[in-house]
Amino acid sequence: MRPSSPPPHLLLLILVVVVVLDTARAAQPTQHQQPLLINCGSDSSALVVDGRTWVGDSSHPSGAARFTLTSPGAVAAAPKPTSPEEGAYAALYATARVFNASASYRLTVAAAGSHFLRLHFSQRFADLSGGGGGVFDVTANGLRLLSRFSVPAEVSWTNARTNSTASVVVKEYLLNLTSKLLELELAPDAGASAFVNALELVPVTASSVFGSVNKVGGVGGVKGPFSLGGDGGGAGGVETMYRVCVGGGKIEGKEDPMLWRRWDADDRYIFAATAAHSIRNTSAISYASPAAAGGDDPASAPLRLYETARVTEETFVVDKKFNVSWRFGVDPGFDYLVRLHFCELEYGQPEQRKFKIYINGKTAAENYDVFARAGGKNKAFHEDFLDDAAASPETDTLWVQLGSEASATGTAASDALLNGMEIFKVSRNGNLGHPALRIGGVGGGVVKPKRSPKWVLIGAVAGLVIFVSVAGAVYLCVVHLPRRRRNNTSSSANNKTKDNPPMALVTNTRSSPTLRAAGTFGGSCRMGRQFSVAEIKAATMNFDESLVIGVGGFGKVYKGETENGTPVAIKRGHAQSQQGAKEFETEIEMLSRLRHRHLVSLIGYCDEQNEMILVYEHMANGTLRSHLYGSDLPALTWKQRLEICIGAARGLHYLHTGLERGIIHRDVKTTNILLDDNFVAKMADFGISKDGPPLDHTHVSTAVKGSFGYLDPEYFMRQQLTQSSDVYSFGVVLLEVLCARPVINPTLPRDQINLPEWALKWKRQSLLEAIVDPRLDGNYTLDSVRQFSEIAEKCLADEGRSRPSMGEVLWHLEGALQLHQAHLQSAVTDDLSGRQLKLSDASTSMRCIEEVEESARADCQNTDGEAVGIKIEVPRAV
Repeated sequence: MRPSSPPPHLLLLILVVVVVLDTARAAQPTQHQQPLLINCGSDSSALVVDGRTWVGDSSHPSGAARFTLTSPGAVAAAPKPTSPEEGAYAALYATARVFNASASYRLTVAAAGSHFLRLHFSQRFADLSGGGGGVFDVTANGLRLLSRFSVPAEVSWTNARTNSTASVVVKEYLLNLTSKLLELELAPDAGASAFVNALELVPVTASSVFGSVNKVGGVGGVKGPFSLGGDGGGAGGVETMYRVCVGGGKIEGKEDPMLWRRWDADDRYIFAATAAHSIRNTSAISYASPAAAGGDDPASAPLRLYETARVTEETFVVDKKFNVSWRFGVDPGFDYLVRLHFCELEYGQPEQRKFKIYINGKTAAENYDVFARAGGKNKAFHEDFLDDAAASPETDTLWVQLGSEASATGTAASDALLNGMEIFKVSRNGNLGHPALRIGGVGGGVVKPKRSPKWVLIGAVAGLVIFVSVAGAVYLCVVHLPRRRRNNTSSSANNKTKDNPPMALVTNTRSSPTLRAAGTFGGSCRMGRQFSVAEIKAATMNFDESLVIGVGGFGKVYKGETENGTPVAIKRGHAQSQQGAKEFETEIEMLSRLRHRHLVSLIGYCDEQNEMILVYEHMANGTLRSHLYGSDLPALTWKQRLEICIGAARGLHYLHTGLERGIIHRDVKTTNILLDDNFVAKMADFGISKDGPPLDHTHVSTAVKGSFGYLDPEYFMRQQLTQSSDVYSFGVVLLEVLCARPVINPTLPRDQINLPEWALKWKRQSLLEAIVDPRLDGNYTLDSVRQFSEIAEKCLADEGRSRPSMGEVLWHLEGALQLHQAHLQSAVTDDLSGRQLKLSDASTSMRCIEEVEESARADCQNTDGEAVGIKIEVPRAV
């Protein structure tokens, strides 16, 4: 008897179960779908670090090897790291694989597609004997990842980006592999070595890869496709520059178990922490539906990222249109992808929170409603933006800003919100290391484009013109100018030569260090003396710490002394300083072109043996700030303060008008106003100064640089530098002088944190006495203080065109001094009692202008006694 066949519905049920089981089995991660984790220079086959198993590249378990080495190189070992900053990865950094010649790791993956590649470098191997630290290139399947890379001996927050710590650099790249093979080549420079401590290759699901991106600045929110396949000029990919959790602190890799990404806190990137406050909601957070714009899943970001956010404040902002800003240092010459993560944590209806998004000062999105885009409250999603603003060779800063959206009724705008952000550098012409046309310098590319014969001819002609120009300049510097000086001062020079024989190195036998001038000019027509390192060391007792008189962004400043007993200040650049060779050259160039009584004088420099040293006249009374607050120095009188401000204004006025295009200082603040032994003020620190715009331009387009609290908001938002930017900063200085308190003081109550906002609020209420430095003890003229505060307020106008020129500022400060002097005279002279000097008096006004002109002419004498041209502007009404 034949057995009966199963019922159809049972067959259908069995089929469904089989399909489900097969699908589940396929979805389960296999060995080949797991990340490839390599412990370089190790023979351990199963090193468990951070809960993951790392395989040593010296051990190849039978049947388990997914990588090979084209050259074994050498193994470098060091004691097990003990730095807590190296955290769970410490065991990985005890060994490294070192190559003295080009070598490759050939990594096999289970399937083509997107992968995260992470390269680990410990700074403990940066100075290996035999050049192990070296300088080297890294390429991956033809994409240049690193160009002339060298691990810094000390990693700081300025160069440690995502995944990096104070002692480790981790470079992360998102690559699209078109085959199952990744060839990672390390190629050291000639005579150097390359090394790597660990490698990670992590497969990435398609949902976390860029698809459609918003073009920043596009009309109507233009969107376009984005592919990791390259830009047509070679292999493509992106480098992770920053990954930031906004308002919620760090997220460690173990909290992101799918891709082991590390998210930094945003504290060190936010421009003003008081511009936003943090909020938190840890319940019911979920990913938005993929049907919604930018719907997320765990591969895009962990839910922990969306539990916190920053929301903009109503006050204490640089400009109401830009309530909160984040600033990131980037490599110039590249496009950047900015991924912003959002999750509405407060409002339960659409239209309750709408705001604008700006990237590098350009509109990225308007009327942005997080609730509406996510499809509800507590729904996580992301939005991608592509910006090419950083492609300029001068732009090294990327700004992300959120601004309020004004309502139709004109009422207060709703707050903006952000949970997290990621910034990726996009490859260009098969290169991520540096722009391909940039030559020289650490990280500089070495790829040169081929030139047609036409351009070769043009280049040859240009080279000839440059040669003739340089030859003429050398003639002027070496022959003509010295001969002229010798003719003008022949008798005195002969006597001086007899008194001062050729220089020799000075030994430290005296109690006071000395410095002898070498008597030669620099090789690029620099004005000033060129000193040897030996002479500088003799003058500073080998950089004795007891001689340090100051520390700044460039480095330490030491007190020294010339052979004839003249004290000097010796500023030595530090290798890890925030400033470098560019600022060093700019300082020498600027001070070589400028001579003025109210600008600090450059005596000489030293640029040998990798040193960057500047020698200035010594300013006995230090910085203006040290006499205002933060020290136990006696309080300056009101007359002294006025004279100091007038001196600084004269120096800035000369900068703005003394040359054809003028010079913009760019970093005006009280620490850059120095005082000599007679309290004469002199402007200092020209390392980031810029030539003014040409006659047919209104501004200089450049990256934002300066000091927080003094930055012109118009320059900050538009990256357009003008002389009015210096005027704004000087207005902040004037209030600092008046009130004797820091510009930003977060320890004060909220309505007092920002000096300009606090001071001008009281000034507009006619209550100046409430903010004047109490140490003046009433020894000032209220009319003089009122005139002083009026010009300070004009300097702080939001728009540069509404601010006065430095000539007008100088004129009104002279008027404030006249008022004060008249008051002092009236106090002791009966016949002047009750009379007040009024600026509206025409004769007084003309006398002020004449005194300014005469003073400016006296100040602008160069070292040969020749007058230097300067324009005096008759001020407009303020």
